[in-house]
Amino acid sequence: MKFTPSLTLLAALATVAAAQTSTAPKKSTTTAHRAASTTKPAAAAAAANPADNPPNVPKIEGTPKNLYALRYIDVVVGTGEPAKPRQYYTVHYTGWLTDGTKFDSSVDRGNPITFPYGARRVIPGWDTGFEGMRVGGKRRLFIPWQLAYGETGRPPVIPPKADLIFDIELISQSENPPAPPQPAKPDDTGATESKPATSPSESKPTTPPAPDTKPESKTPPHPETR
Repeated sequence: MKFTPSLTLLAALATVAAAQTSTAPKKSTTTAHRAASTTKPAAAAAAANPADNPPNVPKIEGTPKNLYALRYIDVVVGTGEPAKPRQYYTVHYTGWLTDGTKFDSSVDRGNPITFPYGARRVIPGWDTGFEGMRVGGKRRLFIPWQLAYGETGRPPVIPPKADLIFDIELISQSENPPAPPQPAKPDDTGATESKPATSPSESKPTTPPAPDTKPESKTPPHPETR
């Protein structure tokens, strides 16, 4: 006996097959949608600095980059008054190249220098490197060549494009420049001290110590302006 499916049964089977066929792709589409909706951007855009786009200045896109910078470490925080602009600073210092070569030191000479701060009488790194210090403080400056002796340097002591390291100590500050040394006054009576000619104090030379034997192009008491 041959079985002939009824039209009703065939219609039911077709309905089930259609339902199964449409269900599979629907499931994959839903998964893809969820994955897309939960994906986060790799990196958020950096917040704009209002100081980079002040009012009345045409806005531009981009992030500012540092060309060069003066860096420092406060070794000793001073207990005196804060460093003031347009003062005469009396300073001890020692300077090195980045390879460790010491090229100048007022400490070694035992004679600090005095200069007007911010008057462009020294290298730019020194005209800004004392900001925030207090009298008695000690600081290490890392000065890029752009704020030191520039592209040419100061041969043979300072090579071209030389970054410099300074240890500085702010000894004092004053509104007035230091008084020039006064020449010794002769004895009004014309009398001389009755010291023996062989006195040790008399046998010492009265002239300053001989200068260094380094070439004349040696950097003078440092750091002078370029």
